Amino acid sequence: MPWIILLIAGLFEVVWATAMKSSEGFTRPGPTLLTLAAMIASFGLLAWAMRTLPLGTAYMVWSGIGAIGAFVVGIVVLGEAANPPRLFAALLIVGGLLMMKLSSPA
Repeated sequence: MPWIILLIAGLFEVVWATAMKSSEGFTRPGPTLLTLAAMIASFGLLAWAMRTLPLGTAYMVWSGIGAIGAFVVGIVVLGEAANPPRLFAALLIVGGLLMMKLSSPA
């Protein structure tokens, strides 16, 4: 269960990062409120998952989900570059996440 909670927390991180980009520096109220709500949900769920999971593992997986998710949203939705070096860097992050998950006792 803590892994599912952590996954959801990471997905909320993608939501708040995307909404923050859409807020245009917190000048648009709708995306700004979505950013704040998703941040609260993300941090709250991360804290819940950390009751069971080790700090380093939970934080790395949470931030990795957010990083990869924001990377994908940037490419798919915002038209950002998907060149080989960026894709390779994302693959390295995913590999690190998998290693953390496999090495975690929880």
